[in-house]
Amino acid sequence: MIPLSVNWSHVWLVTGVGFIMVFILLVVLTWLMQWSGKLFSKIEEKKKVAASKPVKQDAPAVDSVNEEEATDADMAAIAMALHLYYNSVHDVEPTRITIKRVENKGSAWNNKMFGMNNLHR
Repeated sequence: MIPLSVNWSHVWLVTGVGFIMVFILLVVLTWLMQWSGKLFSKIEEKKKVAASKPVKQDAPAVDSVNEEEATDADMAAIAMALHLYYNSVHDVEPTRITIKRVENKGSAWNNKMFGMNNLHR
């Protein structure tokens, strides 16, 4: 029997390099996450600034109708749309559950003949 000799200097070198690499990668990943967070917050800020700029309107917008200008036909259309939306959500289905019993004792699910370790031919 040959005794195994361990070169402890190599063991400590590999262990030290491994620990140092893990900590360096953690610092780099932390830096990347902070950088990407700052980048995305600047992009969102630019979107908010672009959205908050006033848009010059030549004609009045369609959705700027006052409540006084809404006619009875408009109110009836809205009421009918809400009625159809809230009352037609589900289909009418029977609540009876039926279970069929099948007398097939030789299904492929529990048959040992189809096992993966079948070595007999």
